[in-house]
Amino acid sequence: MKTTNSIFTKITLGLLIAGSMAACNNNKTGSTPAATTPATADKEPIVYVNSDTLLSKYDYAKDMSKRLNDKGTSAKSDLESKGQAFQREVADYQRAQATLPADQRQKTEQRLQREQQQLQTYQQNASAQFQSDQATENGKLYDKIADFAKQYAKDKGYKMVLTYSKANPTVLYGDPALDVTADVVKRLNEAYSKEKK
Repeated sequence: MKTTNSIFTKITLGLLIAGSMAACNNNKTGSTPAATTPATADKEPIVYVNSDTLLSKYDYAKDMSKRLNDKGTSAKSDLESKGQAFQREVADYQRAQATLPADQRQKTEQRLQREQQQLQTYQQNASAQFQSDQATENGKLYDKIADFAKQYAKDKGYKMVLTYSKANPTVLYGDPALDVTADVVKRLNEAYSKEKK
């Protein structure tokens, strides 16, 4: 779970910065800095989102984490079941080994070696599939948050949306008045709720 949270944090960080930069680049008109549109009087041009809070309260991220945990648990259970069955076969062979003729021992040992290799291949494939699923899910999360951050910055007149996380602190301090996490989470959850229907 810590690995997943770390990945989510890094994705959220990159996503929000990229979205903010894209929004800033889209607003450039080629005029001098004095001619650019200032932020509204009651808003700062730079805000931040606490990615730890975002990931813990964004329903899509919670659902995604649950889906990945369920897949991981299922794959682990399946692998353990196959491993236990193989271990029983090995134990049965070891008990009967002394009474078997040499040619049958050799055939059984070759079969067990093939099964062990198949089990290892199965484990590697299951691990690769899980990592692929995780990357796909993280990509979807990144896209959702990046698209939202870009539009959010544009709608609110922000020039930059930073992210804060204890795991990856790129912002050491931010005035709490600049923290828009609650609004971002609320709007993301509203959009996700409509999407689920």
